[in-house]
Order: sequence, then structure tokens, then C-alpha cells
Amino acid sequence: MPISYLIDAQGWCAGARRVPSPNCDARSQSVDMIVIHNIHLPPQPPGTCEFAGDDIERLFTNSLNPLAHPAYPELALLRVSAHFLIRRDGELIQFVSCAERAWHAGISSWAGRERCNDFSVGIELEGSDYVAFELIQYGVLQRLVDALQLRYPIAHLVGHQDIAPARKTDPGPYFDWLQLQAQRMKLRPAGNE
Repeated sequence: MPISYLIDAQGWCAGARRVPSPNCDARSQSVDMIVIHNIHLPPQPPGTCEFAGDDIERLFTNSLNPLAHPAYPELALLRVSAHFLIRRDGELIQFVSCAERAWHAGISSWAGRERCNDFSVGIELEGSDYVAFELIQYGVLQRLVDALQLRYPIAHLVGHQDIAPARKTDPGPYFDWLQLQAQRMKLRPAGNE
């Protein structure tokens, strides 16, 4: 039986492992957007992506060891987070309550509105611009999107590249928007479209 991903009134998701991040603050607008990202640490050249370890969690909790990788001294200075991370094996981790603003989008705009962090939920998929995502990640993502839509009036589902096209490329060319739609149709009961 699938894990329940209902979002409670405080913005926490049932079924997600909580790893609280200090990199958040109060929202100034209500949630109506979901932004999909990709992330993997340590950074690797195209074609050599390996996924393991807890460095993403360490990045989002300001505990990344700057000596663990040549790219980490600069990354360890960042103060970033996302609401959710979906690992390659489908594990769902929540860092920030959806009622708060996570620091995931950076300088961004959508439909004439600036500062997308103010009105969006950020979902990171463990992956990169160079490899396909796992089928289980799409299934978890769709169930999470459905749960968010039950709690908030979600009007926009976009990639990071859509709200910051000059700076970002994620979720990248290997993110299959049609697969997400296929999961959506497969997981939704008939009559709820």
C-alpha cells in the first residue's frame, strides 16, 4: 500500500522523513506554485553521476564539510533549502514546512511575479542534467503533487529553468514531463480529473 503524503495544516507531509533546515522564513504570499529542481552532491562531470550519501541533507542544514570535496568550500557558504527532496530510491525528505518559505528558487519570476520563493513549494529530485530520473521518483513526485494540490490552490507546476532561465537548467533535459503526466493519470482515481 502506498505511503500517505497528506499535508497537514502546519505544512508538514505525512510519510516524509523530517530533516529541519534553518534556511527558511515567513511567507509573504499564499502557495500556488510548485517548482521542480534536480540536485546531486558531490558535483560530477557529465556521464559519471553517482548518487549516495547525505551531502544534500548537509547542504540544506548548513553542515556540509568544506573539506570533503573540492567544490564544497564554496557550497558550504550557501544558505539554501527546499521543501522536499526525493531520493533516487523514492525516499521523501522534508526540510521546510510548506507554510514557510524555503530558499530554493533564488532570483526568479513567473507570470510577472518576482521572488518565486514567496509563493512556491520547492521539490528537489536527486538527479542531474545528465541522467534519467528513476520511475519511482516520478511516482513519489506525483503523489506529493496531488497532496499539495489538496492543501493549496496550485495553479503552476514548473521547472527551475522556467522561473530562472538565464541561471538554471534544472530539472534538465532528462526530466520527463510526460512521465509525470502518465504517473498522474495512473495514480488518480477515475472521476477526479
